[in-house]
Amino acid sequence: MGTLLLAAAPIGRAEDASVRLRDALADAPVIAAEDTRRLRRLAADLGVRLAARVVSYYDQNEKARAAELLEELLAGRDVLVITDAGMPGVSDPGYRLVRAAVERDVPVTVLPGPSAVTTALVVSGLPTDRFCFEGFPPRKKGEQARRLEALAAEPRTMVFFESPRRLAGTLETMAEAFGADRPAAVCRELTKTYEEVRRGGLAELAGWAAEREVRGEITLVVGGAPKPAGLTEPADLVAAVAAREAAGTPRNQAIREIAKENGLPRGSVYNAVVAARKE
Repeated sequence: MGTLLLAAAPIGRAEDASVRLRDALADAPVIAAEDTRRLRRLAADLGVRLAARVVSYYDQNEKARAAELLEELLAGRDVLVITDAGMPGVSDPGYRLVRAAVERDVPVTVLPGPSAVTTALVVSGLPTDRFCFEGFPPRKKGEQARRLEALAAEPRTMVFFESPRRLAGTLETMAEAFGADRPAAVCRELTKTYEEVRRGGLAELAGWAAEREVRGEITLVVGGAPKPAGLTEPADLVAAVAAREAAGTPRNQAIREIAKENGLPRGSVYNAVVAARKE
């Protein structure tokens, strides 16, 4: 059998490519690239002459192409997968082919290299001992709000990718879900000429993004939820919501506020209120 090679591509500067990547690009019989033009540009920058059969491998054709590439592997030919930047399979094509290769006992290996996730994490100034990668938030506002509300109590530092066009809106929704002062960092064009890291509270960053035309690749890093220092018992949460309601705050808003103030998922406060009403 052939070997499936997952090759990390530079996220900015071509000179960040490893010697192993240069050699693998020159030697691979088959290369599956997210963008064949960018692959050829990278090869030219590295002084590599490609002898491989190069095929496109992107989101829209990933499922169909995975079957074709698996046949190449089963026929004894190595296949190198490379995306535009970073590691294949991390918010980029690759997972389906790896899964298919594993199921057929095809050898899989990795050519390690740059990653926007860990690069942004360490430059953010936020805790790095525990973190999670959440990929791209949902595009639709309602779905995005629900996803982020579900992460409101996540204690680990969170890393997201986002389009520059949606950055301001996403930061605003994050401020609503996590709290205006939750620390975060917007990392733009990492390792490139115009690299920029903007740090601050979510509301502050949302205002900054709304006032300018943000361009380039964006990675967001958001601090985890602080340890709850307030209410935790269901009865206390229900009482706190009731007090807000008595003061004129709509129930759903009161639930959101109490959850946020106590570092709890909105759902846990909502469930406590519903259970109390049934009783």
